[in-house]
Amino acid sequence: MAFAPSPIPSRTQYVLEAIKHDILTGGLSPGQPLVETELAARFGVSKTPVREALKTLAGSGLVVMSQYKGATVRMVDADMARAVYDVRLLLEPEAVRRTVAAGAALDEARDALNRAATAEDPAERSLANRDFHRALYLPCGNPLLGRMLDEVRDQAALVSTVAWATTPSWEREAAEHEEILRLAAAGDSAGAGLAVHDHIASFVERAFPEDGE
Repeated sequence: MAFAPSPIPSRTQYVLEAIKHDILTGGLSPGQPLVETELAARFGVSKTPVREALKTLAGSGLVVMSQYKGATVRMVDADMARAVYDVRLLLEPEAVRRTVAAGAALDEARDALNRAATAEDPAERSLANRDFHRALYLPCGNPLLGRMLDEVRDQAALVSTVAWATTPSWEREAAEHEEILRLAAAGDSAGAGLAVHDHIASFVERAFPEDGE
């Protein structure tokens, strides 16, 4: 008999989501220590849910656990960025192509795009952009493919947060998102997949150029 995994306790989930939000919106910087006692005091909980939340975040690639330094926000460098975006380049265009080919509803993607356009701060815009991409790849018809992209989603967002802090490119990316959605709405699965590929590739090339470029 198979057993479902135990759900994360509510306090741990609350702490996890709060820390993740701070990391993905720049409230906590790469390399910044995550001290259990300080976080426990901030959230009004014991150290146990903080410790469990940090372990989960380490599993998703946002936090690094060290025997000597404790927990820190993961650093972002060119190698890490290219590795994460390489996975996206291999999987996301095909997932979007399948979503469009299946005629999946695009309401959530359109809503996310509208939220990004009217966002009042970079954090809100970043979260809306993440929702836009997920709304396009998740209905691809292959749950495993969707989960694989979900696994790198947070790391990709961390890369974006770091890149945007030094090289803001919101307007260009917003225009690219509009074009992706236009192609998807037109039922052009090949065109939408290619546009997603070019969108992902151009971002990492601008933010983390190869030496000599």
